[in-house]
Parts: sequence; structure tokens; C-alpha cells
Amino acid sequence: MSTMTISGRAAVGSPGFEEFVAARSPRLLRTAYLLTRDHGLAEDLLQTALTKAYLAWSRVDGDPEPYVRRILVTTYASWWRRKWNGEHPTETLPDTGRHDERAGESGDLWDALGRLPRRQRAVVVLRYFEDLTEVHVGHVLGISSGTVKSINRQALARLRALAPELAELVGEAS
Repeated sequence: MSTMTISGRAAVGSPGFEEFVAARSPRLLRTAYLLTRDHGLAEDLLQTALTKAYLAWSRVDGDPEPYVRRILVTTYASWWRRKWNGEHPTETLPDTGRHDERAGESGDLWDALGRLPRRQRAVVVLRYFEDLTEVHVGHVLGISSGTVKSINRQALARLRALAPELAELVGEAS
């Protein structure tokens, strides 16, 4: 058995957790990055979600990825509900990072995705980047598949309005 330190105490590792983390972290980190649009925040979000999953690992039945993905999205939602998000005004702007290469050279899709409301962004990321069905997206977000369809329709309409040059790409996703 392996041990892992959480909150200053040693906990006995559950079988399969380390293997899960090794196998699924890259995909979950990509999801976190698409939600937060910041590498550092994405790593923090994934670490927080994995810590929560570790503490509940003995209660996870079947495939743990949907359970961990739900923790990831709900933790992300709780972070943006907070009043203070840790930002401080500065005289010079920080580096904005780099665009996802798959979003096109100009980053139009990336920029438009970043301007969506967070709930719409979560639906679009889970539906199209993570390739989840509407039922699975609803399960992850704790909403009905009909609500997922409605939010998705609103998000795609907003993407068309924000980036008319992407209308053909967004039209294919409808």
C-alpha cells in the first residue's frame, strides 16, 4: 500500500488511485485548462479536484473519471462564485499566455470561447472538447439533458455573434 500526505497527515492510498492519476491527469488537465484559460489555475483546479477525489476514493464505484470530472467542474464553479478571485491591479499587464494551436492562428475561437459565460463555456468544453454526450454533460453539471441542449444552443448562438468569421465552424457543431 502506498501513502500520500494530505493536509499534513499521512493517508493510506486506495488501490487504483495512483494508476488513475497517472493515466487520466493529462485529459483532466486539458479540461481544467479549457475551463480556466490559465495554466496555473488549471493545475490548481486539477490538484484540488484530485485531492477531493482521493478523500472519497473508497466510495467511488465503477469508472472514476465521470466522478472526478464532476468534482473538477463543481470546484471550478465554486471558484468563480467567490467574490474575490485573487487578482490585483498592476501598472503593467502580465503575459497573456499562448493560444491553443487547434483554435486557429488568430485564436478567434479561443477568444470567443473565453467570452462565453462560465456555464455556457463548461457545456461547450464538455460537449465538444471532451466529446461527452448531452446526457453525460448533464450528469457532470447536475442538470437535465434538456437544459444542456438549451445552454448549448445559447452558447453556439453567442459564439456566432462574437465571432462571425467562425459561423461555419460553429454551424457544424449545432
